Amino acid sequence: MTPITEVEGHRLALSNLEKVLYPATGFTKGEVLHYYATVADALLAHLHNRPLSFLRYPDGPDGQVFFAKNVPPGTPEWVRTAQVPRSEGPARMVLIQDLASLMWAANLVTEFHTPQWQVDTPGEADRLVFDLDPGAPATIVECCEVALWLRERLAADGIAAYAKTSGSKGLHLLAALEPTPSKEVTAYAKEIAVEAERVLQGRVTHRMTKNLRGGKVFVDWSQNAARKTTATPYTLRARAEPTVSAPVTWEEVTQCTTANQLAFHAPDVPPRLQRYGDLLAPLLNPRHAGPLP
Repeated sequence: MTPITEVEGHRLALSNLEKVLYPATGFTKGEVLHYYATVADALLAHLHNRPLSFLRYPDGPDGQVFFAKNVPPGTPEWVRTAQVPRSEGPARMVLIQDLASLMWAANLVTEFHTPQWQVDTPGEADRLVFDLDPGAPATIVECCEVALWLRERLAADGIAAYAKTSGSKGLHLLAALEPTPSKEVTAYAKEIAVEAERVLQGRVTHRMTKNLRGGKVFVDWSQNAARKTTATPYTLRARAEPTVSAPVTWEEVTQCTTANQLAFHAPDVPPRLQRYGDLLAPLLNPRHAGPLP
């Protein structure tokens, strides 16, 4: 029998709690839900007011994995939704604004992906993002080296950058911006990525082409486009193990010498929140947002 749980006055049917979603570690769906409940305060702050794209993996990462942007069938009426402009026409998407909505979405078994803009100002980015993706044999160690260069380059333009792991192989850099058209942010990010390729010769590519990426770090600037989304801070990823897109300190980035130093799993994150708080909290404060050069 599916247990019924009441969260903030809303009844939720939480199903298959003993189901193993991460076979490599035996991490179950119940543990996934517990993780999200534990980190809810920090995660909800980064989900707030941003339309959600679901990357679902209901049978674990080895099963079917698929993106869903529209409101899923059976969504409770109390889950907030909003109409969002898309190139193929307006669509209705989910907004995760509270714990009950978060637990409903987590029960679907999903990675959380959000755009760099908020729902009331679509296409006006308030965040800048770089996705640093290593091409083998490069690892997150090389991503950290590139991230440190990018940090200094952005600082020269008055932009303060913060880092998180992708929860996969690489690293994400984020910065708070005064609302700026996504096209302008994308163009600026591309300029910086091209400059990184020129300055860090042989270590960086700004182009997505696979055969150019071996042993280099791909500085993906394109996720600033209004139509693109990025893994939300604190989301679990559909990987072999329950890895998390986890904020990291610049000291950790500087001291990274092996890939496993910045590999964080669900049980690692609550203690990090207790120790550091939300390392990405400045992204939520408009006073930390600067203009695009």
